[in-house]
Amino acid sequence: MSLKSFAAKIFAKRIAAKTLTWSGKPHETQERVFADLIATGRTTLFGKDHNFDEIKSYADFLKRVPIRDYEDLKEYVEKVLNGEENVLWPGKPAYFAKTSGTTSGAKYIPITAESIKYQVAASRNAILSYIHETGNADFVDGKMIFLQGSPELQEKNGIKLGRLSGISAHYVPRYLQKNRLPSWETNCIADWETKVDAIIEETQGQNMSVIAGIPSWVQMYFEKLNAKTGKKVGDLFKNFQLFIYGGVNYEPYRSKFENLIGRKVDSIELFPASEGFFAYQDSQADKGMLLLLDSGIFYEFVRTSEFYMENPKRLTIKDVEIGIDYVMIISTNAGLWAYNLGDTVRFVSLAPYKIVVSGRIKHFISAFGEHVIAKEVEEAMKTAIEASGARINEFTVAPKINPANNELPYHEWFVEFEQLPGDFPKFCELLDTSLQKQNSYYFDLIQGKVLQPLKITRIKTGGFRSYMDSIGKLGGQNKIQRLANDRKLADGLNSYIKEH
Repeated sequence: MSLKSFAAKIFAKRIAAKTLTWSGKPHETQERVFADLIATGRTTLFGKDHNFDEIKSYADFLKRVPIRDYEDLKEYVEKVLNGEENVLWPGKPAYFAKTSGTTSGAKYIPITAESIKYQVAASRNAILSYIHETGNADFVDGKMIFLQGSPELQEKNGIKLGRLSGISAHYVPRYLQKNRLPSWETNCIADWETKVDAIIEETQGQNMSVIAGIPSWVQMYFEKLNAKTGKKVGDLFKNFQLFIYGGVNYEPYRSKFENLIGRKVDSIELFPASEGFFAYQDSQADKGMLLLLDSGIFYEFVRTSEFYMENPKRLTIKDVEIGIDYVMIISTNAGLWAYNLGDTVRFVSLAPYKIVVSGRIKHFISAFGEHVIAKEVEEAMKTAIEASGARINEFTVAPKINPANNELPYHEWFVEFEQLPGDFPKFCELLDTSLQKQNSYYFDLIQGKVLQPLKITRIKTGGFRSYMDSIGKLGGQNKIQRLANDRKLADGLNSYIKEH
């Protein structure tokens, strides 16, 4: 055992004990975070506008601070962008994470000196939690890679601007700098295809032990490695032990990854966003990710079924239930207040509090009242893959409202197969029945002959990747929208349909 791995185990034990302390007192922990946030926010413009001086309880907060999305917060963000201080949080943020907005163009999410510390600590603690649970720390001696955006940052009025992954690249601990790949110069390459090729040149002869990134783009890296070397990733990197991912559900990709790697490797799921780092997988044995209650974030939850009501009920962790989909609302030490993150989550444990990400509140199909969400289509795909031996590269789902020839409407699944199922009609049936079992509304529509069972449209190999390239969203933190209530993405894939 190396000195570094020995030290990692000691540090992991300490962090595990600390985590156990706050996770064992979840309500008290969140109450303390809430009180600290309100006390700090009182001196800000937002705090004065919303009478933070009069907030003595959560009930007071509910009366004074409504749920907001980015558009509602934009007037405050623009003041900060223009150089004003003490607007959302004391002073100025250290960074703005620049993201792609669907309705407002570019979005600028503040990251403060306080919040970035928690983001960095959460990334570190996810790995330390794995070390403490498994006793495996040998991988810390190998090379590690995170497929990410460029670390080059711009600056405006004393605030640095960049992608979250690029900002995070500036916080790699010193003791890991020698282990980190690719080089700074390669990370700064803007074109994704060129960047991946350069990463392959730098990594193919190295002792890679940890690989991290969004699954769809790591898959591209693995495929290119395989094509260039003719070897499985697991043979090329014999000490590759750990895959770290976030952003999308890994399960639809798992069988494809295991084929590319040639063996199984452990994985850690993360739930980071520009707005904060919310959860990470703390056990290889249990489902879900540990909700980080001690990270400067106060959480509220609204049932997805109630979210678009005039006054939806806002809940704290005291009131949530297992198996219900909630929209997650956050107030943070980056100056976001009752902010609608847009993600929906489902609790799988309340002791400790663990969640899975079930989708996006704006990403669903309910063209016929079925309200199908991402978690349901991903679970259906997982079921069909496991039963059939098929492998997929990517998929998305859209409603087909007015089919030709007076057919009943249906859900159209656009799927890029890496390996076709042996029995294609059976695969389609498995998908549809799994979705019916999960969603009673969809079941009723199928049984009532309002909808016909789903249909699959096959996409050419590399089709999703080519589509993302065509809209300027290849690589980085960009990902395919899993489903939509319209056909914008579906229509964009028309040029990539595989002819039968």
